[in-house]
Amino acid sequence: MQTRLGKAYSRFLSKIGGRLAVKLHMRSSGYQPYTPSDYQTLCQTLLPGDVLLIEGNERISNAIKYLTQSTWSHAAIFVGDVLPELQTGEERPRLVEVNLGEGCVAAPLSKYETYNTRICRAKNLTDEDRAMVVDFMVGKLGLRYDLRHIFDLLRYFFPTPPVPVRWRRRMLAFGSGDPTRAICSSLIAQAFQSVRYPILPDVKIKGPEGDFARQEIYQIRHHSLFTPRDFDLSPYFEVVKPTLVQGFDYKKLVWTSPTAASLEK
Repeated sequence: MQTRLGKAYSRFLSKIGGRLAVKLHMRSSGYQPYTPSDYQTLCQTLLPGDVLLIEGNERISNAIKYLTQSTWSHAAIFVGDVLPELQTGEERPRLVEVNLGEGCVAAPLSKYETYNTRICRAKNLTDEDRAMVVDFMVGKLGLRYDLRHIFDLLRYFFPTPPVPVRWRRRMLAFGSGDPTRAICSSLIAQAFQSVRYPILPDVKIKGPEGDFARQEIYQIRHHSLFTPRDFDLSPYFEVVKPTLVQGFDYKKLVWTSPTAASLEK
């Protein structure tokens, strides 16, 4: 009897969690990218293992941007052509991401064609470790989000909660601690931690001040505490701007003449 009740209760929580996830993924009104998207240049610039930060336009995005005090509310990792082409003829998936309510999924790059994005690239990451990071993320595909944990969803219904700054990061990590039940950057952080590549490690100094023998001891921060903006702030990830990488010549820009601009006013 208890088993049947337990299963019924589990189905009930899953159903409610599914509905909450749908509401959280509803788009916010009034979103507009602040810069025009250059999708083709973005495609030419990305390398496997690059972290793509996205300024989302969903209800959950507003909460994450507030809690992290950042433009970036979502992160995905570019895996190149390691995933097979779809038999349906649709665009090949080249991103792996973790979505609330879905878990770890693959997505085409065009999904974020019109969004504000930023490329963060791990500096001097070896080809072997880059492949391991990609394999780690691809190996997590299909990892599901347990919709029974509705409290992991409910906290995002308060877009601007009166939370002290020092607690905001902890609020994002609140819940089961499973990376599929946290925000997207948790699993990506685990991927880089698997090859011991630093993001924002806790650094402790060992030895007396002024001693040449002092050592910086790096401690791995728990993956659930990472947010999308950490890849932007990390001193070990470089921000790659596609327009500059592909060759930018300001002399070739066509400007509106001062006369024409004054007439428009």
